[in-house]
Amino acid sequence: MLDLVPISKTGFEKLKEELSQLEKELPEVRKRVAEAREQGDLKENGAYIYGRQQQGFLEGQISELEGKINCSDIVDCTQVKCDRAHFGTVVSLLDLDTQKKVTHQLLGPFDADSDNGSISIHSPVGVALLGLSIGERVSVTIPRGEVNFEVIEINRSKIE
Repeated sequence: MLDLVPISKTGFEKLKEELSQLEKELPEVRKRVAEAREQGDLKENGAYIYGRQQQGFLEGQISELEGKINCSDIVDCTQVKCDRAHFGTVVSLLDLDTQKKVTHQLLGPFDADSDNGSISIHSPVGVALLGLSIGERVSVTIPRGEVNFEVIEINRSKIE
């Protein structure tokens, strides 16, 4: 049985857009490969060799995206409950060691992006936060050592 992976509506749409773009590119690459094949000697035909590599790469990416799309469980993050930290919530934490506030949206592995303030529910911090409510504290071991957090806010996302 296929395990479904939660993904935001926005993240799901991004996957579909990326798949659509790659599917538009593939016929052109196949056409270039066919044209290069007609030039003869395939062992020393750089255009053919490069084209086949590019075609294989695109087909691999398409297959990977189709797999992600097929096992996605789409969640509207603007409608999640905020009583505890779980998929889709925006969790504000107080770093108890530095006294700095940090905020993360908890998302799935297909749409988490730390550069944009979201982390995967499968990451060390994400796993540690799941199920916590405001006021609870947690220690998390990350690559640079142990960090200690207190949950100070849990909100809905403004992004679906």
